[in-house]
Amino acid sequence: MYCPRCNHEDTKVLETRLGKGNHSIRRRRECLACSHRFSTMEEIVREGLVVVKRNGAREDFDITKIASGIRKATDKRPVEVERVNLLISEIVEGLQKKFEEEVPSSAIGEEIMAHLQSVDQIAYVRFASVYREFRDIDELAKAIDQLRKGGKAK
Repeated sequence: MYCPRCNHEDTKVLETRLGKGNHSIRRRRECLACSHRFSTMEEIVREGLVVVKRNGAREDFDITKIASGIRKATDKRPVEVERVNLLISEIVEGLQKKFEEEVPSSAIGEEIMAHLQSVDQIAYVRFASVYREFRDIDELAKAIDQLRKGGKAK
């Protein structure tokens, strides 16, 4: 494992824990060259899962796209990096349990929004505004009103 700070290849494992649901392993590491501490996650990767896009196109399931969308939505919000990583793992795990071979892109977006809504409402609105493609401020206002009422925003 290479150090993310100095790129040295030797690190030592300080702590190993099972992740949520016992489907991943979290390791706390320390670089032997610069003493930088960082965490890594080890998860089961299911091969062959395909995403079916809105236009019918198919592409390989890519966790980095999910991670990118969530990180953009939570950028500059009081959501810890560890929580974001756990959120990504929960979403991927949930999708893999629900779908055998093909995942509709709409299911991915809905799963992300459901999780974000319970973690940070501003991050939820950020993600929803892109995913739902709000046409005007009224649609955005309706989504915010639903959040205020405690219901699931549509």
